[in-house]
Amino acid sequence: MPKAIFLEPIDGKPGKPGQVYYPLVQRPVPQPTPQGRELLIKLTAASLNHRDLFLRQHLYPGVTFDVPLGADGVGTVVAVGPDVPNPQQWQGKRVILNPGTGWKDDPDGPEDPTGYKILGGTKVYHKGTLQEFVTIDESEVEEAPAHLSDAEAAALPLTGLTGWRALINKAGEKNSGKGAAVLITGIGGGVALMVLRFAVARGADVFVTSSSEEKIQKAIELGAKGGVNYKEEGWEKKLLGLLPAGKKSFDAIIDGAGGDIVEKGTKLLKAGGVISVYGMTVAPKMPFLMQAVLKNIDVRGSTMGSRKEFKDMVEFVKKHQIRPVVSRVLQADLDDIASIDGLFEDMKAGRQFGKLVIEFGKGGEMLFLYALCDVHSFCLFLFSYWTLGA
Repeated sequence: MPKAIFLEPIDGKPGKPGQVYYPLVQRPVPQPTPQGRELLIKLTAASLNHRDLFLRQHLYPGVTFDVPLGADGVGTVVAVGPDVPNPQQWQGKRVILNPGTGWKDDPDGPEDPTGYKILGGTKVYHKGTLQEFVTIDESEVEEAPAHLSDAEAAALPLTGLTGWRALINKAGEKNSGKGAAVLITGIGGGVALMVLRFAVARGADVFVTSSSEEKIQKAIELGAKGGVNYKEEGWEKKLLGLLPAGKKSFDAIIDGAGGDIVEKGTKLLKAGGVISVYGMTVAPKMPFLMQAVLKNIDVRGSTMGSRKEFKDMVEFVKKHQIRPVVSRVLQADLDDIASIDGLFEDMKAGRQFGKLVIEFGKGGEMLFLYALCDVHSFCLFLFSYWTLGA
């Protein structure tokens, strides 16, 4: 039977938020059969997000032990449901999954009255990507960019979507394109690095902060104009001194930490500048100062993105041949819990620069048989035989 990775309760019961670290467990699951307009996807790689770590710590809403982990995945379509209008369009295609559902194209937020639902590990969406097979509606996938490896394609969906909305739709076109000065805080995480990739491709002058000089230098190699260590006294003044001649302030700050970013923003941003906040890892609240009011600074919350934004992001990646930054690729069977745990340890310790990816669809051969019946009970047998490289 196909395999999947789940969280496991300790002593048979949930723990207290922030005081528990749920073990990972591999369990066999029935191979799903695509219904309606669903595609059956043989997954080959998935990547981790901080969301997965928060789920293990019971710091994320809706934790469950009955849904596989994982919001990011890439794989090959091996069968289609009976209502897919053009089966040959999808059969054999390599695709990436939209990591959420319930949000079509409204720029303000999800249209679904029950809210936005993200793949992996919660009660609200019963699918995840840390498994060998998954079914998903054809409307929720995009063909994987051909220039990306499986590991890179698996690293793209959630962080790419989150970074795209934070930079393009929240910071705004004029604050994120050619001639704009953009500051990305806490470089090294997946979202921050995707924002860097997007902003550089758009012609912005990008600067970064980090507590690691090594990460700053890596960001410069990826196209950043410079960066500073935010643990240094007076780093804001040093950062302003790095701006191009004639530029006295930043147009936008893309931030995933929160904390004192509004206070820092009053010193760094132009009048009417934007702070786009996609996370608050320092604390769940941050002060909004009168100085920011007087300077007309906008603080805009940003989380994930719509199906339209996902498509726009993927098209931009294809056009500009952008590659997500992958920190480490683990090629392992889903039985190898110890090695997968090691990726989580990297995330807990903040050692990664980019995404942590598991490739589990490598090696071996497979013969797949699927019977698809239409409303006239005429059965079309689809045989897909493929060899996966080691």
